[in-house]
Amino acid sequence: MNKLVDLLAQYASYHRDRRNIMTHLVGIPLIVLSLMVLLARPTLFTLGGVAINPGMVIAMALALYYLKLDLRMGAVMAVVLALGLDVALYTAPLATGAWLGLGLGLFVLGWIIQFLGHHYEGRKPAFVDDIIGLIIGPLFVLAEVAFLLGLRKDVEAAIEQKAGSVR
Repeated sequence: MNKLVDLLAQYASYHRDRRNIMTHLVGIPLIVLSLMVLLARPTLFTLGGVAINPGMVIAMALALYYLKLDLRMGAVMAVVLALGLDVALYTAPLATGAWLGLGLGLFVLGWIIQFLGHHYEGRKPAFVDDIIGLIIGPLFVLAEVAFLLGLRKDVEAAIEQKAGSVR
């Protein structure tokens, strides 16, 4: 759990304003979904009759990384990523303009929401100083949802001890 807490606390140190956290609960899922949509269309190879796309490969790698960090949160992230891939696969057959417009539109909207949150925070995004923030962001969202539901209080307390309280 130390690695999980360290990574989440580092990310959380850039996100102590409640409004910023709330914008991330919307912005990050939009960005992740947009990337899945954009990466669901190209086929890398076919395996057993299933077209494997870059989104599947990246989602699998992320799920394995999250599982290594924490089995419970990793399992939930794996399910969330699988659901996102399922949605993205429905967009792949759309006309190119619709598919691209949806993917890019979600991406831009997600980043606008993110930067609005950092305006409230008064601090730059975490990934500016450490690129791992792009990978930890979705896990941070899951952790914040868990905390709102009263789950993983041990992780929340450890993060607050390192990053400070939410204001």
